[in-house]
Amino acid sequence: MRVLVIGSGAREHALLLALSKDPKVSKLLVAPGNAGTAKLAEQHSVDVASGEAVTELAKRLEADLVVIGPEVPLVLGVADALRDAGIATFGPSAAAARIEGSKAFAKDVMAAAGVRTAHSEIVDSPAKLDEALDRFGPNWVVKDDGLAAGKGVVVTTDRLAARDHAAELLETGHPVLLESFLDGPEVSLFCLVDGETVVPLLPAQDHKRVGDGDTGPNTGGMGAYTPLPWLPAEVVQQIVTEVVEPVAAELVKRGSSFNGLLYAGLAIGAEGPAVVEFNCRFGDPETQAVLALLESPLGEALNATATGTLDSLAPLQWKDGAAVTVVLAAENYPGRPRTGDAISGADAEGVLHAGTAIKDGVVVSSGGRVLSVVGSGADLAAARADAYSKIESIRLPGSHFRTDIGLAALEGRIQL
Repeated sequence: MRVLVIGSGAREHALLLALSKDPKVSKLLVAPGNAGTAKLAEQHSVDVASGEAVTELAKRLEADLVVIGPEVPLVLGVADALRDAGIATFGPSAAAARIEGSKAFAKDVMAAAGVRTAHSEIVDSPAKLDEALDRFGPNWVVKDDGLAAGKGVVVTTDRLAARDHAAELLETGHPVLLESFLDGPEVSLFCLVDGETVVPLLPAQDHKRVGDGDTGPNTGGMGAYTPLPWLPAEVVQQIVTEVVEPVAAELVKRGSSFNGLLYAGLAIGAEGPAVVEFNCRFGDPETQAVLALLESPLGEALNATATGTLDSLAPLQWKDGAAVTVVLAAENYPGRPRTGDAISGADAEGVLHAGTAIKDGVVVSSGGRVLSVVGSGADLAAARADAYSKIESIRLPGSHFRTDIGLAALEGRIQL
């Protein structure tokens, strides 16, 4: 297969790295890619949000399979354009991608499918805001109803902070979603979905806040680890049968059959799993850790999903042990990041590029989350040690990273 991956982050770097190990993948192509993906795949420029441009590129490159990484092109219907042109595509239609693109749509689907989630309310006018806020608390969860790249959420016990965030969203024309707070540890479960066929990957846990101890503002994700030593296998199966399969079946019922990667973000409370959010694509940074442990050929699995034959795919095989992703972020991230600085040590094994570019032959930072450093080992302690030993050899002025990725699990501080 000639495989074209759309995107430019560490998620796409991880996808390419895993695809490169599949003997049936004869050629790797990426658009637009980054400084790290250039070593794995032939790079091309493209407007990832344009179905016409991506389809033209895929035709010109004679791609047998297109894998769409980011959510924006999926929500905008790039997968539809590719399928209309007869090109096998891993990624849902625009109609199915609304599961991430509209939280209100996702809530409606979950209600119809009988899936547990937080109580919620949409606020579309500043005049209704204070009255709505009074119906929530003492923990307020305030979300942008649309796409926000993981940074449109504020979780706070400070009513004024909740109000300020909601008012800012409303001022920019974005409806606000208020939710009740879901207690319990969070889990990210990725599932390959082809209609009503669901194949789960390993569960992972993301670390959203910028600082150690889950302090500071939310980010796109500062690190992740897999598997989860505190999560029993029967709970993973419960998530598949009580959450993902009913949602997949409801989308089929609505004529919006999902094809691609359905990502369920959940809180595991006293009453069992409850959905925090759905995403319509591989999550970042969990993908980097999860794919590090995949033994089965990734190209074969993605192609089976894209071509409607997922039900005949052999069971996925996984390496023993654990994997940890630590994100190296630019100065001031998640605010406006400092960019353009030279990076040293970014060529080591396990270092995946996100916000990088080549300038005058030198790798420089070009975004907020610059690198994902992946460690693996026989257990979580060994994987953490591997990741942090690698990150110590990287130099980027003003950069920062969390030192506690997976630490709470390692120390037995996460319990159901």
